[in-house]
Amino acid sequence: MTNWVKANIIKLNQWNNKLFSIILSANINPFIAGQFTKLCINNKKNKDKIQRAYSYVNSPNSKNLEFYIVSIPNGKFTKKLINMNCDDEILISKESSGFFTLNQIPSSNLLWMIATGTGIGPYLSILQYGGKELNKFNKIILIYAVSYFEDISYLNLINKLKTKYKNKLHVEFILSREKKQNILYGHIPQLIEEGFIEDKVENYIEKENSHIMLCGNPGMVHDTRKFLIENKNMRKNLRKLQGHITSEHYW
Repeated sequence: MTNWVKANIIKLNQWNNKLFSIILSANINPFIAGQFTKLCINNKKNKDKIQRAYSYVNSPNSKNLEFYIVSIPNGKFTKKLINMNCDDEILISKESSGFFTLNQIPSSNLLWMIATGTGIGPYLSILQYGGKELNKFNKIILIYAVSYFEDISYLNLINKLKTKYKNKLHVEFILSREKKQNILYGHIPQLIEEGFIEDKVENYIEKENSHIMLCGNPGMVHDTRKFLIENKNMRKNLRKLQGHITSEHYW
């Protein structure tokens, strides 16, 4: 049974007509970077609770809690959430969940953080936090795919993280509905299969030197994982059996 606690709304950032972030303050238990929690709004009409799961964007040592969200047309939850005011009531689970965390991943030369859309959230939490777990990897390659360049909501934060980690962090963007010079165009599974991502970052995905994290669109996660298993001889990373692929679905 979920232990709900009241959260105070600090700020709501409307990035564009389909993406927004909500920043909350709440007395929750400590969480691990990469985990997710549940947000809840009471439906006053029938007294039901509407709840959804979201990953933290913020570092675990941040005083505020931040979540990156897609506004779904006619969505029962996001339609209410995006129109909330600072004095409206929202609940959050006191406990967090999930194993999309670095302490569940074996050491590797290369850590590939691959995301689509709001799936960037847990990576931002992990990279903002830093910590000794990152020492397990010599290099981190962040691959982030969106439809349009304007959908890279956290570009300033990503640039700050690049400065913080210097040569340890390599970032590449992918656009699927807009072409820009020096930015990859297409979809992640095909770009990996055709070798374009590896050529662009000048590093290669091999089970002897890489661990792959996948987060975002379930189709991307499924197709990329399938290719890596069938063509790179990789296997899923399980709690009881270490592997090369750790994944998180976003709906």
